[in-house]
Amino acid sequence: MNALEKLAQTISSRKNENVDKSWTARLLSQGPHITAQKFGEEAIEAVIEAIKGDKIRLISESADVLYHLLVMLAAHNISLNEVLEELEQRQGKSGLVEKKSRSRKI
Repeated sequence: MNALEKLAQTISSRKNENVDKSWTARLLSQGPHITAQKFGEEAIEAVIEAIKGDKIRLISESADVLYHLLVMLAAHNISLNEVLEELEQRQGKSGLVEKKSRSRKI
C-alpha cells in the first residue's frame, strides 16, 4: 500500500470521528461544498508556488492538494480506487483524443 492509499484509508476512517479531535472529521462534517472550497484554496496555493518556482513550498502545497482532493472525494463517497480506475481506462490513449471524447459527454 502506498502513501496515497494509506491517506485515503485514514480519511475514510475519520468520517465518524469526533470533530474536536480530527481536522478531517471537521472538514467532512461541514459538507461537500466546504471540502471543495478547501481543495480549491490549496490548488491555488500550489499554483502560486509553481509560478514562484519554490520547489520546497510546491512539494508541501502539493501534499496539501492531494490530501484535500481525497477529503473532497470522500465527501462525495468517491473512492481513490474509482479515480485510479478512470486513469487506467485512459492509459494508452492520446490525451487529445481522450479530452475530445469527454467534451462530447457534457
